[in-house]
Amino acid sequence: MTGFRERHPDDTFEGASGVLYEQAMAKTRMAICLCDPHQADIPIVFANAAFRDLTGYEQDEIVGHNCRFLQGPDTDRDAVARIRTAVEKEEVCVVELLNYRKDGTPFWNALHLGPVYDADGRLVYLFGSQWDVTEVRTARADERHARELARELSHRMKNMFAVIGGIVNFTGRARGIEGEAREINERIQALGRAYETTLDDSHRGSVEVGQAVRAVLAPYDPDANCFAFDGNGLRSDFASVSVLGLSLHELAVDSIRHGALASASGRVFVSWTKMTTDEGAAIRIDWVEQGGGPRKVPAAPSDGIVDRMLESARGGIVREWHEDGMRACLNIPLRETAQ
Repeated sequence: MTGFRERHPDDTFEGASGVLYEQAMAKTRMAICLCDPHQADIPIVFANAAFRDLTGYEQDEIVGHNCRFLQGPDTDRDAVARIRTAVEKEEVCVVELLNYRKDGTPFWNALHLGPVYDADGRLVYLFGSQWDVTEVRTARADERHARELARELSHRMKNMFAVIGGIVNFTGRARGIEGEAREINERIQALGRAYETTLDDSHRGSVEVGQAVRAVLAPYDPDANCFAFDGNGLRSDFASVSVLGLSLHELAVDSIRHGALASASGRVFVSWTKMTTDEGAAIRIDWVEQGGGPRKVPAAPSDGIVDRMLESARGGIVREWHEDGMRACLNIPLRETAQ
């Protein structure tokens, strides 16, 4: 900053705030430079230490030169044209472009360019800040790849479930057990829905419970007025999602046949949260039916598939029968990696 002040004695920063501004410009970890738009080729007239560290150039290799020395063979010409237009029109410009350090190493530069005016509104300098976003760009590319992979996986899973469903239907007709085959297919479709809406996020190694809950139950609420949901962004491993999806499917089917969803006025409230048990963390699902009238305690709860699934997953379910409807509390263990 001292060298810049000596070369530009008329450009001063007044008072204590001016001193702080100069120190901030010189010492900030963000790479900063000032260019003079009134000189031929708009050379850099000031560059702070962070700019030198970022680019690898020394002060005498920077000052007096146009910023284009950072460009290289793969620098996007369209991005450069946007910068040129912003300079000509005295506009603020934010652009990411590929630049090169002195040793030839490429890096992605998030350039923020804008005009600097004096107290009378005259253009004095062009201000540029540079931020190395190479790692950010790499992360974006990885995420895009993961999403593309997830879409392909989703497509293949849909085909897989369709093939399985076709086999089940064919076998059911051939053996005269169409009803049983239909029930199996409904469970297969519920399992598919539990996964389908969560695949875009699968690269994280876990899926959001709320997405799976809503996807599984959506077909049983075409007018979106039978279910009410309450839950946060709790995440689960894939194994737990399959148990969760099939369990909710069975509860919904049972409610349509015998519970609140058998009545036009019936409603089901579904909530989920993380709980801690003696065995560790688990998903707690509360299923509360209202408006369907009282239900008697069945001699045997359907075919017990929910109980058996949860038991095999080291979870469990507790049902209560009230005057205003059945209530169930499910717990499904969570793996440490999903928490």
